Amino acid sequence: MIRTRFAPSPTGSMHIGNLRTAFYAYALAKHNKGDFILRIEDTDKKREKMGGVEDIKRLLKIFNIKWDEYCVQSQRLEIYNKIAKKLVSDGHAFYCQCEAKNAKEDGFSKELRDPCRDKDLKSGAIKLKVPDKENIEFTDYVLKKKISWNTSTVGDATLLKSDGFPTYHLAVVVDDNDMKISHALRGHDWMPSTPIHLLVYKYLEFTVPEIGHLTDIMDPDGGKLSKRKGSTSVDGLINEGYLPEALFNFVILLGWAPKDNKELFTLKEFVNLFDPLGFQKANPIFNRDKLDWFNGEYIRKISNSNLCKKFEIQNSDFKKMDKDKKIQITKLVKERIKKISDFDSLANFFFEEPKVDNKLFGIDYKKHIESALLVLKNIKGWDLETLNSDLMNEVTKNNFKIGDFFMSLRISLTGTKFTPPINDSIIILGKEETIKRLNKME
Repeated sequence: MIRTRFAPSPTGSMHIGNLRTAFYAYALAKHNKGDFILRIEDTDKKREKMGGVEDIKRLLKIFNIKWDEYCVQSQRLEIYNKIAKKLVSDGHAFYCQCEAKNAKEDGFSKELRDPCRDKDLKSGAIKLKVPDKENIEFTDYVLKKKISWNTSTVGDATLLKSDGFPTYHLAVVVDDNDMKISHALRGHDWMPSTPIHLLVYKYLEFTVPEIGHLTDIMDPDGGKLSKRKGSTSVDGLINEGYLPEALFNFVILLGWAPKDNKELFTLKEFVNLFDPLGFQKANPIFNRDKLDWFNGEYIRKISNSNLCKKFEIQNSDFKKMDKDKKIQITKLVKERIKKISDFDSLANFFFEEPKVDNKLFGIDYKKHIESALLVLKNIKGWDLETLNSDLMNEVTKNNFKIGDFFMSLRISLTGTKFTPPINDSIIILGKEETIKRLNKME
């Protein structure tokens, strides 16, 4: 049976790279009718974030990722201790009392071979005794190629800290073996640790699972995507107004591609179509414009009533408006909005009279406003067709430039050059409010 795992650490906000690993591991398991395990790697207690475990579960549930089994590493300390001590007794590991000390201050070596390996110590941290001049290799499941190291370039790695907590190097091997993990997908930055893990597998006589290293997600400005460069945490992007459906589609295509270049997937469709041959070798770029496109596509799939509810959460003034007007505004911005959080900038003028900067106007704006007021005060009926016709007749009669005329109206009524269609907006604003605002511009 295919068994995969997602093994995050509750030490901070989940990054989209972590989320991508979860999606791929889930799809790999479920496409093959296998099991997906959520394993919380909480052995770094100093860096653990309060509520971090619940945040991980909450985010996975937002994307409908359900786990078949659940495990918490800090509840397995006795198992790691027992195995680490076995490695010592078998001559594959040694006690070290240099851990977490400063090399310059405490006078111990930071070379690949730790001097404590020859001291026959009986307590302290436990480190792997890496052999010299031994070749170790594996075939990467994602990259589809053989990768090898000479152990002379691999340092003695800490397996068990002096506080009794395992490091990733020990825990990942023990857990993957105990949980019968068949395929381990992880970030490319873990590649240098792979020879350490392969040695531990060898010394414990465990079966090595298929191991695959995913591509690095790159920043558009160059370098690996960093949390320091804008919001790339999952919560941060959701709070910006990105829908889970859009994030899901954007993320799964950062390093994987279907055979038919399909771009919009439900989770079920992704699982059904998932093929590991679709893993890409080139590092993908975090393209915010593409994410905006995905988000716009999914916003337009939402019903008007459900989208209206999202806007109500976004803006309390909007929530207080008449129901029919709210639906009208929702329909108007639906085709233009990229993120839910853009609602205020697009629609705020409907419920808050804007401050208008006269520097935005062209030279004939007063003539435009005067003519528009004449039309609006004498218009028969308040519908879009009549408004369009009467205003265009006025433009033609006065030989105004169409774009300049309607831009003058747009700025006068909204305070900005970028809004939903101005005539539709005028209908929603209403005759009285529109005339009141234009009168202030004369």
